[in-house]
Amino acid sequence: MPHVVIPVLNEAAALPALLAGMPPGYTAVVADNGSTDGSGDIARRSGAIVVEEPARGFGAACWAGLLAAKPDDGVVCFMDGDGSLDPFDLLQVAAPVLAGTSDLVMGARRPTVAGAWPLHARMANRFLALEIRRRTGRKLADLGPMRAARRDDLLALGIEDRRFGWPLEMILRAAAANWRIDELPVPYFPRTGRSKVTGTVSGTMRAVRDMSRVLAT
Repeated sequence: MPHVVIPVLNEAAALPALLAGMPPGYTAVVADNGSTDGSGDIARRSGAIVVEEPARGFGAACWAGLLAAKPDDGVVCFMDGDGSLDPFDLLQVAAPVLAGTSDLVMGARRPTVAGAWPLHARMANRFLALEIRRRTGRKLADLGPMRAARRDDLLALGIEDRRFGWPLEMILRAAAANWRIDELPVPYFPRTGRSKVTGTVSGTMRAVRDMSRVLAT
């Protein structure tokens, strides 16, 4: 069954419920990116595989988790570790990849309450989705923090970004490789604890800067 890469930086408040909610057979791979709140220990006690990645960066954590994930069926999922996504939705996101009908499936976020996805973050996401459409012709609504693909295929893409440009670069490289890319709606909840990226204007701007560098290459 799939392995689920979860990059984390100080997500102790969200991890217990998130890991307890993993679908049966799905193995969590927590990529701890330098947490100081015991996130790694919480994940270990919950039965997750934990890999430590001291080099700071969202992409660095995702890459470390991808290398550590070795599922028998070859499928790897990704999701945020902040409690904003329901791990049970991994079943529908991973299903087309497991069935061989898609190469990359992303969960398009649908906010469950006002404020779950702040306006500044939605606007940045909309701009990037339009840019993806302009460059690749793929009509995507979201960069999709929950996604699934085959591990060996992801490694072969040669994703280079190790910061917040990682999700965007994956899509651009997958489109260039003529992957079958699909999108499914998933509910998006208010995160647990303090936001470090989409919940703050400064965090969103950092992500946009990193993704702009990817677009410039």
